[in-house]
Amino acid sequence: MKKNTIKLAMYLNYFVFAILLNSVGIVILKAQKNYGVDELQASILEAYKDLPIAIVSFLIASFLPRIGYKKAMLIGLALVFVACITMYFGNSFDTAKILFATVGVSFALIKVSVYSLIGTVTENQKEHNSLMSSIEGVFMIGIALAYFLFPAFNSDSDPDAWLNVYWLLAGISMLSFGFLFFAKFENQTEIPGVNLADDFMQMFKLFTKLLTIVFVISAFLFVMIEQGIMTWLPTFNDKVLHLPENISIMMASILAITLAVGRLLAGVITKKINWIWVLSFCIVMAMLIVVFVLPRTVGLEVIEINSLSDIPLIGFAFPLVGLFIAPIYPLLNSVVLSALPNKLHSSMTGLIVVFSALGGTLGSRIIGYLFKNEGPENAFYYTLIPMLLLLISFFLLKKLTAKS
Repeated sequence: MKKNTIKLAMYLNYFVFAILLNSVGIVILKAQKNYGVDELQASILEAYKDLPIAIVSFLIASFLPRIGYKKAMLIGLALVFVACITMYFGNSFDTAKILFATVGVSFALIKVSVYSLIGTVTENQKEHNSLMSSIEGVFMIGIALAYFLFPAFNSDSDPDAWLNVYWLLAGISMLSFGFLFFAKFENQTEIPGVNLADDFMQMFKLFTKLLTIVFVISAFLFVMIEQGIMTWLPTFNDKVLHLPENISIMMASILAITLAVGRLLAGVITKKINWIWVLSFCIVMAMLIVVFVLPRTVGLEVIEINSLSDIPLIGFAFPLVGLFIAPIYPLLNSVVLSALPNKLHSSMTGLIVVFSALGGTLGSRIIGYLFKNEGPENAFYYTLIPMLLLLISFFLLKKLTAKS
């Protein structure tokens, strides 16, 4: 009962934050239409979201065991609840900045806590792999849902009707808060250092381990691939497949759905099959899709498209790459966390979040550069380079974790 309540709170936490984090593009569009800001001004919302995640994760990850993971998550949920209500009543661009800054700070608290707690509610590496994959799968479901949830609250007659979605998100936040508040933790939180300064130094001491160095490079490479494809797939659909704008966005949601399915399936498969074979198979399949499916997609002769049903089946094939890259991130995180004592999970999660943010930012920039200079029809081929490097890193990690 206790462990199940904690797990349910984890799922709910990740679900609501996935929707909020992925809504930044939608709110950017709304800000231009409703608040009279231009594209450049609206784009600052991305920074308000991402920078707090990286900064807060780096600064407080090693301190959270002293605060307590339960308290940290309750603080994050309470902050988001207030931010959602504030967004509804504030209804301005400045309020949107406050919303995403709050979401960024809160998500840092949630992610570090959730990743650290997984080790306390699982008994072995296979259980750890499975729960990590399932939680990340729920996160991707939330991302996919955002593409449909916000439009569901739109109204042609009321430009402010979309704000009602924040009542729903505030309600989910409070539901998660309630589950978490009444959950009783069976394991005491281990303190990594003898004082606050020593806690902070634990994060840097992790860099003396070859395991940590190989892992953060692997995490960096994966997020570079995932965010590069996810960010630029709507542009690919628009400029290469020549799909209408709204269809291009809906097609991009297919990638999020396949990522969710892939992670949920990995949660089941890794209970029976060793992670190294699951990841090796997945990355090879992803490379094959880039090599053999992408050229046929690029060469697709598109007729008049008015709905998803008008798109030839091959047009749906490339987003299926998400099904195979999906298990990589949660399993990599699970593998390295399982190889470390529980008291270091918070510090390592701080590094995970920071390097994930860097990988996502750089990946999007690199693909954007390639779209401009190599052409949108060729840009995604370059993902084969980090994919190959990832395959090599899997076997290095396998060797290093075996020693650990």
